[in-house]
Amino acid sequence: MKHVTDRVSNPFGMAPPCEHSPDAGRPVFGYGDANADFHLIGDHPGVHGGETTGVPFTGTDSGDAVYELTVDLGFASGPRNRPVVANLFASYLHLCPLPDGRDPTDEEYASLEPVFDAELRAINAHVLLPVGDRATDHVLRAYTTQRDRLDLEMADLHASEIRGRGVLVVPIREPTEWETNERETIRETLAEILASDYRQTKGVSTRVG
Repeated sequence: MKHVTDRVSNPFGMAPPCEHSPDAGRPVFGYGDANADFHLIGDHPGVHGGETTGVPFTGTDSGDAVYELTVDLGFASGPRNRPVVANLFASYLHLCPLPDGRDPTDEEYASLEPVFDAELRAINAHVLLPVGDRATDHVLRAYTTQRDRLDLEMADLHASEIRGRGVLVVPIREPTEWETNERETIRETLAEILASDYRQTKGVSTRVG
């Protein structure tokens, strides 16, 4: 089902319960193509940015590295405070900035999980791209049956292809931890997926491998 909307930021009107200090910033809502086949999933604004631009994966070293990757792959173009995005949607597990950029508590993550899950299901992408340990752990637990079979070693999971419940999961190691050739490895993997028949048919991935 195609969504008819011109909104690229918070296209489904999510209303997160951001109960934090008044000196924290505004929520960094999901951003991009509401009909995307690829869903990029980050941790929170303190790690992956967006507090000044309102756009996920902009404004921190880690976020900017991911953004440059999306530009290289043809997903994004234009200014970072209002990029043009096609076939990609980006959002965070915890979209509310917190004072001093601190990490959310487990309870704070849990309070926003329904918001993240609702948006993920609304986008209904074929390929999920979790960035970093926390996002990868959540995606593997919630949307695949593979988490108990896998160690959360991002050096090993980086750029791998894991079948989920009607989705393909491709974890991305935290860019600040990338070693030699790891950027090229994830770029090549995603380029190959883009060139393949990656779409899902009745919940079964058409991609073999």
